[in-house]
Amino acid sequence: MRKDSFLKFKKLLKNTQKIAIVTHWSPDGDAMGSSLALYLFLLKLGKKATVIVPNAYPDFLHWLPGHKQVINFQENEQKAGKAISSADLIFTLDFNSYKRLEKLGGLIDKAKAPKVLIDHHQQPDDYATYYFHDIQACSTCELLFDFIVGVGEKKLIDKKIASCLYTGLMTDTGSFRYSNVNAKTHLIIAELLKTGIIPSDIHGAIYDNYSLDRLKLLGYALNEKLKILNFYPAAYISLTEKELEKFNYQKGDTEGLVNYPFSIKGIKVCALFNETDNYVKISFRSKGKIDMNKFARLHFNGGGHINAAGGRSNDTLANTEKKFEELIKTLF
Repeated sequence: MRKDSFLKFKKLLKNTQKIAIVTHWSPDGDAMGSSLALYLFLLKLGKKATVIVPNAYPDFLHWLPGHKQVINFQENEQKAGKAISSADLIFTLDFNSYKRLEKLGGLIDKAKAPKVLIDHHQQPDDYATYYFHDIQACSTCELLFDFIVGVGEKKLIDKKIASCLYTGLMTDTGSFRYSNVNAKTHLIIAELLKTGIIPSDIHGAIYDNYSLDRLKLLGYALNEKLKILNFYPAAYISLTEKELEKFNYQKGDTEGLVNYPFSIKGIKVCALFNETDNYVKISFRSKGKIDMNKFARLHFNGGGHINAAGGRSNDTLANTEKKFEELIKTLF
């Protein structure tokens, strides 16, 4: 844990006007929930704020308040670059290394504005000027709630901000079923409910919004591509680029797929391998004390949390699967 004082953050906000908010590559619910919640909060403080994402995020998050104002760096590098270079302050949310930004990382690194890191992933890089970091937090949205309350502006959390925060809390906890959920998580939810948000509406907007192709891809992955390893309580799913194209893959269509093998009795480690144009994207999950963050950092150019991490491989999909199968014994 590494946190600067709320007094320091209050002074920082008071003395800045143009603020850029950046989150990681392939933003998820916690990334967009925290980014847009902060964006809406800063607007209420009278600041000029801009949210910049490295690339597109799933359609099922486009309902979030403030979505239409988000700048996609891949689609508009010039506009994003201008917002970053003119910023007095840059918030980096839900990531702790410039590697998670791809090409955008170099632009942030060169920016002269001080950086504020708000994140809950392990082993943050030493790039920020200010830190609000805690690996015990269930989500970055939990930390952002604490941040807003800590600077004395809880009264500004309205229904729109609460909707964004609830989205991050819900998605990063697997609808509140993961081990990172505790009493504090539910106390925050109770506060957000006071704004009038309807949890079932938010859940439906995210999880009951599948395309038919996505549902068919899920069925195919489980029926044809699920592999359970011999001798170890582990399973994985791998999908080739052609297989994804067959089901008209859209960003977010494999969201949550990595967790399905846990429904099999005894499985303690799951992985998902998605082949792309240039590399293999990997998701890791585990139960108990099996450290997927360390595993991903050591072997697959990644990192994250103990029970949930990501990585990538520049090798072929087949070789990546083979490497995973050979290394699985190191986890047990």
